[in-house]
Amino acid sequence: MNLTNPLLSYRHAKNCRNRALLATVLAISLAGCAVAPAPQGITDPKEVENREVHAFNQAVDRALVRPAAGAYGSVLPEPVKRGVANFASNLDAPGDVANNLLQGRIANAGQNTLRFAVNTVFGIGGLFDTATALGLPGKPTDFGETLHVWGAGEGNYVELPFIGPSTERDFVGIIVDVALNPVRLALPEPKASYATVAKIGSKLGDRDRYSEIVDQLLYEAADSYAQSRLLYLQNRRFALGQTTTDDSFVDPYEDPYAQ
Repeated sequence: MNLTNPLLSYRHAKNCRNRALLATVLAISLAGCAVAPAPQGITDPKEVENREVHAFNQAVDRALVRPAAGAYGSVLPEPVKRGVANFASNLDAPGDVANNLLQGRIANAGQNTLRFAVNTVFGIGGLFDTATALGLPGKPTDFGETLHVWGAGEGNYVELPFIGPSTERDFVGIIVDVALNPVRLALPEPKASYATVAKIGSKLGDRDRYSEIVDQLLYEAADSYAQSRLLYLQNRRFALGQTTTDDSFVDPYEDPYAQ
């Protein structure tokens, strides 16, 4: 009985798997170097549908979000709101680390890891931003940015129900970030629910803090949809390093406590 051919076949198959794995790693590495080119102008082929979603989001904001944010801002003292925002931000750190690694940004991954450890241990679970006080500012990111680093273009502009302005690339990023969030996957119930409540509270705090700007944008602008679209794309492209912007630029959707 000849055992040579089966042995050679096994070795050949193993080598093929190894080469395939190596090719995959190289492809990811090369994609990390193939940053998507800076987009030009606005691509919005679904503007009619997007405007309908925008009108829906306006109605939700007017009926629910704005009143809830106002109540949240008036009832809770500033230190409590800051603590909730810090806690929610700290919960995002493991996801930031994962995306940093996928982007090949090892230094940022290390800083976010150290920041998460410091704030979790010495900041009482992240209620206090001890890391920033020690000179360790956060390096926030998301899977949408990871796709950008891998060379994916931003795609068409879209407005998402309850979420607001986005792009096709960032929409995919949102889905992946939510589905594979390390904290959500690691925490058992009901702790995972506490994390969700903290994030909602943080967003309400953002809405309250920038109430005047957001109200002007949504309810006083001649074309709130076009203004929201332009604001989002300008800010996102600037955050990804694709454009430059004036120092006076204000993003009403940013985390007010981000460092």
